[in-house]
Amino acid sequence: MKHLQFVLVLAIAVNVWECGDAKFGERGELSPRRRRCYDGSLPKRLKKRERKVLLDGSSGGGGASGSSSGEVCHRLYPRVSCCPTRRAAYQILHRRDARIFSTNNTECGRLLEEIKCARCSPNAQVLFHSPDMDKMPHREPDLPRLCQDFCREFYYTCRGHIPELFQADVDEFCQYYGRRDGSQCFPDFHRKQPQAQDSNYLGDEKMEDRFVERKHKHNCYCAQEVLSGLRQPVAVVHCGDGSQRLFVLEREGIVRILNHDLELIKEPFLDIHKLVQSGLKGGDERGLLSLAFHPNYKKNGKLYVSYTTNQERWAIGPHDHILRVVEYTVSRKNPNQVDTRTVRVLMEVAELHRKHLGGQLLFSPDGLLHIILGDGMITLDDMEEMDGLSDFTGSVLRVDVDTDCCTSPYSIPQNNPYFNSTNQPPEIFAHGLHDPGRCAVDRLRSDNGSFLILCTDASGKNASAGRILEITKGKDYENEPSVYDLQSSGGAPPVGGFIYRGCQSRRLYGSYVFGDKNGNLRTLQKSTPTSADGEEWQERPLCLGSPSTCGSMLMGHILGFGEDEIGEVYILASSKSMAQSHSGKLYKLVDPKRPPAPKECQRQVEPPELLMTACSRHCKNGHCTPTGKCCCSPGWEGPLCRVAKCEPACRNGGVCMEPNKCLCKSGYSGDQCEKSEGGMPNDQAKDGLLAHIIGMTSYLLDLSSYVV
Repeated sequence: MKHLQFVLVLAIAVNVWECGDAKFGERGELSPRRRRCYDGSLPKRLKKRERKVLLDGSSGGGGASGSSSGEVCHRLYPRVSCCPTRRAAYQILHRRDARIFSTNNTECGRLLEEIKCARCSPNAQVLFHSPDMDKMPHREPDLPRLCQDFCREFYYTCRGHIPELFQADVDEFCQYYGRRDGSQCFPDFHRKQPQAQDSNYLGDEKMEDRFVERKHKHNCYCAQEVLSGLRQPVAVVHCGDGSQRLFVLEREGIVRILNHDLELIKEPFLDIHKLVQSGLKGGDERGLLSLAFHPNYKKNGKLYVSYTTNQERWAIGPHDHILRVVEYTVSRKNPNQVDTRTVRVLMEVAELHRKHLGGQLLFSPDGLLHIILGDGMITLDDMEEMDGLSDFTGSVLRVDVDTDCCTSPYSIPQNNPYFNSTNQPPEIFAHGLHDPGRCAVDRLRSDNGSFLILCTDASGKNASAGRILEITKGKDYENEPSVYDLQSSGGAPPVGGFIYRGCQSRRLYGSYVFGDKNGNLRTLQKSTPTSADGEEWQERPLCLGSPSTCGSMLMGHILGFGEDEIGEVYILASSKSMAQSHSGKLYKLVDPKRPPAPKECQRQVEPPELLMTACSRHCKNGHCTPTGKCCCSPGWEGPLCRVAKCEPACRNGGVCMEPNKCLCKSGYSGDQCEKSEGGMPNDQAKDGLLAHIIGMTSYLLDLSSYVV
């Protein structure tokens, strides 16, 4: 009996010691198996009625920030929580470090909302207590003990938005706040007990289905805001060099860069706003239209741009503007800037009207450049007044820019349908388009090596709103059936997107994601036909979650889509249509059922490199073709365009040092050294001979470097 009494007394003493309200420095470390709130009290198990009240109340009152955090906290801890009431969940937002937990960045804010809820965790005492934190007994820890992967994600996402919190590098930061042993950490502690009845796992479907509507959990995606303040963005592209940079095109003629951390680089990649003629009124499509990087951009630095302009030599004639396609080369000194002096014009098309322009540039997997042009609203009567370039309108052109010919910027592929035609321009690959939106090529090639190109056309023959076309060689889409006829959606024209081949969303894989200018997103998926003439494509609306579940929401008109190097899809939108406004935003489409950046989807970032080819380093008096040939400017010749050319040639041993400028030997003068002066002072004669030797030496060095 005495032995039993001793055991009871000992158990009561241990319980009192563990549940006291003293701070960490006044008691020993608790066993991680025992759940305790931050103040040492026991977490509360919510009853069914309390859960419903908390869930309903989390979306109302208390301010936007508070309601969002209350809902997130309840979703993290739906059964056992240290914040059992709605009021307690809001109280954590007004702590003394509230300034640290505030940011305007959406992605960083999402992580902060989750971290705030760590004090509501039934394991809060363990999460906020570590040996490293004991070294600072007079300071309350700002953050809980974070799991390593979450810690690094938090560091890289928020370091540019809350600099006062990150005074060390990522390794030191995560060594202090991160987990160093097998103990519990935020937010992955729930993985130790995924099957437990009182699991707090956010992804526990059986648990969440009791409180969250199924349609939101299973069907909706999220549009995460990446960048705001853009001025009429029209496209987002990548260069494919491994740097994971994104290039955002603004209609007025500026291209901006987002680095691999999705941070905006201050200096623009390309600024040609003085050349670009853009429109201000709604429906005016003039401006910077498209940008496409050469498939071998990493080595040759070539990119292709289309825009509208109206320069003096085109001032006379029955046209409103011209659509120009040009080639640029990236700077040899700065991989984040284009050298505008390297411009070469591929083609120019005269346009009468300011709508139905098209202008997208697209490289297919076979390395050929496709140029998609609208009909420009040109009638047969208009075409009689225009020159031959108007034959390109309403067509898909296909050219080969990998040519060694210095007199032409491209060649015609021999398998173009009109290669030997006398009635159609040989550049045409397909025709019959009206108002093409964006086109996209499927990254995944079929077993026979063919590839799929899908385009939206806003004025299709068989639909009131538009159509989706599969671009095939030689097709006339005036009479060719479309892949899918879009139903009318309030008169909003379609906006072409991409065939999703990313890694983050498994549900979306293989779907063609597109939308309309009213802000509606849709997908098109191939289905197995049930009969010989069965439906091969199925259209479905793409549901976007609310700001409370996604952190942000797509707002306004959809302007375009983009794709990064690993196949993730981006959306450009604007709340206003005026060109003067800076209301453009960039969103990333993500699947909330999956981690934002799964480990299997991560790729190593390669820093952008300077051009190091022999042509880019030594061809200084000409331009390099995409294949690496140095094409000389007028007045220069030789393998690397280092030898000046004089016409007529220098006489009497003179050396051509600059175009049409001879350096004469002693005793001769004149433009071609044709005049004899009968002798010169010795010093001047030596200078002339020395210049002659230098000129010949330079020529020989150029030859040797070219051979090497």
